[in-house]
Amino acid sequence: MSKVRIEIVDRREFLIMGGAAAATLAALSSGAWAKGEEKDPVATLNALTKGAKPAEGKVTIEMPEIAENGARVPAKISAESPMTADDYCKSITVIATKNPVAHMCTFNFTPDSGKAFVNIPVRLAQTQEVWAVAQMSDGKFYIGKTTVKVTIGGCGG
Repeated sequence: MSKVRIEIVDRREFLIMGGAAAATLAALSSGAWAKGEEKDPVATLNALTKGAKPAEGKVTIEMPEIAENGARVPAKISAESPMTADDYCKSITVIATKNPVAHMCTFNFTPDSGKAFVNIPVRLAQTQEVWAVAQMSDGKFYIGKTTVKVTIGGCGG
């Protein structure tokens, strides 16, 4: 027969554990994306920029024009920025216009980053446009766009 051990938690430990659980739930449930924005790329962009229209330029996206496998498409994304204490790229957000979830990822930078550059594989559900939005330290937003044709085994798509 096995013995069951029961521990009594004092009030202080109970409150600490409860506070930690509440903080974890709040962190997991909070986000800049309101309900419905995760599927709509325009709503995702508007949530990110708070309605401001990003300017074209300063953001470069290097992706293949045709991807035989949408599960792993290489992407090199950069933003032109001097990366000084007064003038730097704060973040780059990647948005896929036809994925089930438009907001793919966000990368944050500081002047110590040296460059606003990422080299990542992304997953694309189908042929679509990919947007990269850079937020600068002065609050301005810049956008770069590219279209990737996703084929299945090179047979169209």
